[in-house]
Amino acid sequence: MKVRISEGASAEEASAIAAALAEHVGDDVEVYVGRSDEPAATHDAPEDADETDVPEEYENLGPTEREELLLEQIEEILAGGPAKYKDTLHEENKLFVRDRIDLWFDADDDDDAFLFEDGRFAEFDADDKLPADGLITGGATFEGRDVHFMANDYTVKRGSMAAKGVEKFLRMQQRALKTGRPVLYLMDSSGGRIDQQTGFFANREGIGKYYYNHSMLSGRVPQVCVLYGPCIAGAAYTPVFADYTVMVEGMSAMAIASPRMVQMVTGEDISMQELGGARMHAEESGSADLVAESEEHARELVSQLVTYLPDNSDEKPPRAEATPPARSPEGIDSVVPQEPNKGYDMERVIERIVDEGSYFELKPDYGKEIITAYARIDGRPVGIVANQPAQRAGAIFPDAAEKAAEFIWKSDAFNIPLLYLADTPGFMAGSQVEKDAILEKGKKMIYATSSATVPKQCVVVRKAYGAGIYAMSGPAYDPESTIALPSGEIAIMGPEAAINAVYARKLNEIDDPEERAQREAELREEYREDIDVRRMASEVVIDDVVPPSSLRTELENRFRFYETVEKDLPDKKHGTVL
Repeated sequence: MKVRISEGASAEEASAIAAALAEHVGDDVEVYVGRSDEPAATHDAPEDADETDVPEEYENLGPTEREELLLEQIEEILAGGPAKYKDTLHEENKLFVRDRIDLWFDADDDDDAFLFEDGRFAEFDADDKLPADGLITGGATFEGRDVHFMANDYTVKRGSMAAKGVEKFLRMQQRALKTGRPVLYLMDSSGGRIDQQTGFFANREGIGKYYYNHSMLSGRVPQVCVLYGPCIAGAAYTPVFADYTVMVEGMSAMAIASPRMVQMVTGEDISMQELGGARMHAEESGSADLVAESEEHARELVSQLVTYLPDNSDEKPPRAEATPPARSPEGIDSVVPQEPNKGYDMERVIERIVDEGSYFELKPDYGKEIITAYARIDGRPVGIVANQPAQRAGAIFPDAAEKAAEFIWKSDAFNIPLLYLADTPGFMAGSQVEKDAILEKGKKMIYATSSATVPKQCVVVRKAYGAGIYAMSGPAYDPESTIALPSGEIAIMGPEAAINAVYARKLNEIDDPEERAQREAELREEYREDIDVRRMASEVVIDDVVPPSSLRTELENRFRFYETVEKDLPDKKHGTVL
């Protein structure tokens, strides 16, 4: 340690200062007088000096009564609501919320940890016992990434929401906007507390702000919601505002009103599961992306899902180590029938394209004629939109169009490239699909495809008829490539329908049935030659016709080559399609 003292100090004074300082700080000391470059005195640190020495009164300290009281209060909060409500959790086969948090953020795991909780003392001084006001919020590490989270405590007034819990929920969302980190909602709420609604319902910073914040977070950070119980009214909007919703079989439900309220309003007698259970939302409404078999399975599904997602819209999705497909690409041509009307399972093609073990389908039980799934090709995440000829011949019905539109929109928001695998006769026709809004929902799919700025690859696997080629990102929709397999056809309609539409009158004029059948076959063959993808490639409508066995390599190379592509949308506030 070096010390400089004022001009005029004597050598004795400098020596005394050096000795005193060395004793006090436990270090060597040099004392300089005035502007001198040479020390006037030096003193070594005492031989028994110990940097850790502290005054005796600071040794062996422990918690005071004040801290012990605080710890007792915290322990009481962590215990949750009354025991009688905890007993019902076991009957319903679900975890107490603190145990659920332990399941998700196990501190013993190097990748996962509960980091902190905000608002733990909410409603601490309430007359009623309301630990944390029934809502837990904080920060945690999940699968190696930091996330914001909230979780309802069902033992506190059935996880219902009131002023303090609402405030915590809003702060968590607003902080997620600042940090750009994902949000995990662990929902188990019966809705707002009606008897306390004046404190949170219509306020500027009340429960209605949840959905404003959901909207602001939408497309900025991934929002993932897992349902653990019946979420009614306002509580049911968080799952549908989330980007990805997981419901637990036999446990989860969500509805705009409870069965009792439905009966009061409409006279309908219906159970909670029939009204808004996991199966209903997975198969009929499309509001559930995934259905889990248990709480543990729900966590497992989300742990897989997040491997395809970036933390926010500024980042690229995470890459993984590349692995070969589960089955050889050499089998693709054998999987795809030449006959355009013969069914087959498109998943048998996909498993020969994507990295083994990476296929992760969303909404598998809704709009089954279109597959929406995440996977990896050479370690790169891609979003797959594929027609499914095994379901309704791959025709696009309203539900499937809406499902695909939402998937495309989310994938684009989080910078996940898109792979379209086309094999469809186009959008379904008929009075029922018109009533079900085929035009409106088909428009959404085409709009999403048009507006997506991520790299897109379109593969014409077999038939691509009518507006199906538009919805599946055909040449007019700015894909980085449109390639085809040799089984591919692109046309306004299939050969049978086209011949019937154009030549029906002339064919009916042929009296001899054999002659008429022969002429019809000739016309059909001529038509198929006209719509064959080789002709499309000859006219440079599409980029290439590739051998099926090389499709995996072709896609690897194209996604790698175009991974830095940048696209701009027209300068405008936003589109008008919702």
